[in-house]
Amino acid sequence: MKTLFKNYLNTFAGLSRAVWWLALITLINRAGTMVIPFLSLYLTQSLNFSLSDVGWIMSAFGLGSVVGSWLGGRLTDKIGYYKVMVYSLLGTGILFIALQYVSTFIGFCLGIFLVMLVADMFRPATFVAMSAYSKPENKTRSVTLIRLAINLGFSAGPAIGGLIITTLSYKGLFWVDGVTCIIAAIVLINVLNPKSTEVLDDVTVEHPESAYRDKSFIIFLLAMVLFGVIFLQYFSTMPLYYKDRHLLTELEIGILLGMNGFLIFVFEMPLIKWLENTRRTKTGLMLIGAVLTALSFLVLNFTSWAGILVVGMLLMTFGEMIAFPFSNAFAIERAKKGNQGEYMALYSISFSIAHIIGHNAGMQMTDQLGFDNTWHIITLLGAVCVFLLFILKRNLSLAKQK
Repeated sequence: MKTLFKNYLNTFAGLSRAVWWLALITLINRAGTMVIPFLSLYLTQSLNFSLSDVGWIMSAFGLGSVVGSWLGGRLTDKIGYYKVMVYSLLGTGILFIALQYVSTFIGFCLGIFLVMLVADMFRPATFVAMSAYSKPENKTRSVTLIRLAINLGFSAGPAIGGLIITTLSYKGLFWVDGVTCIIAAIVLINVLNPKSTEVLDDVTVEHPESAYRDKSFIIFLLAMVLFGVIFLQYFSTMPLYYKDRHLLTELEIGILLGMNGFLIFVFEMPLIKWLENTRRTKTGLMLIGAVLTALSFLVLNFTSWAGILVVGMLLMTFGEMIAFPFSNAFAIERAKKGNQGEYMALYSISFSIAHIIGHNAGMQMTDQLGFDNTWHIITLLGAVCVFLLFILKRNLSLAKQK
């Protein structure tokens, strides 16, 4: 057992001090994002919105994410990642606290749009910062450490969120989310000031290529949009499925979602280190992750047994563990050809677009077609995602041969 624990710790060896601080800041920030998994329940139960209304609010959520990611990438290339991260965290904290006082449909659409615009400016800036703070050989593991922080926060967040809802109310979630964002900003200002932080990989391209002309990157982005649409069902339609079809309580839903983050915290870093030592390419590994995630929806229609929810969560979790770190590392590697902010903004935007399409489409489909048919359609989208990743893998292999 001691040897196993030592080997686990060794998977973190060699990562820079700045990356560890960035992971801690991300952990503080994400621990407060307990509002998001319960947002659909809050809107339907506390504000009495219809599923169709919730779908449109989720689209506003995604549209704000798109604009914020684009703006964050532009500002990162203009003023630097540090300032963007600080302003984003402070602004998000204030806006999340204010959002609890909005109760109309139009008001909530505008409010969630503004919150996500400011919040997702943080994402491309974080990717560029992480790349700057990492040696080239450590980038995938640095990505994984940041993801571990995100998922550790998510594992605690939903469970604590369910407890807060049970004992207090939904309103408390907005306060916790806002305050943790502000705390994360304070920590960032104190520990990652550019004057005292060492940059390990400062990429400067004299004649940068436009990410919009990179055909392989565009195929990759399309695949990531589809993957995002599939994955995000676990944070919008899936909680409703758990509650309406399997009659789980908010606390049980929080624990089930929290299991995802806990498993990632325990297994992802050793898994990524092991996969890095195999001969598989990043695109090949992304393909495997997409297959597992699509299967997590397919199995739900096999039986009404409640245990299948755990099976589906396990498939999705391992699919996510493989797909996200290597897709992120692929984007960072590709970004060295051009403006890093632009590349990483487009990578972030792919998931923002997924927010626009995925939440609304999932809500509309479950409302009109029911959960079973929705899961079949989501599985079909997974098959298209796998096909696009196969095309990307083949194109890159042919490019190497030339």
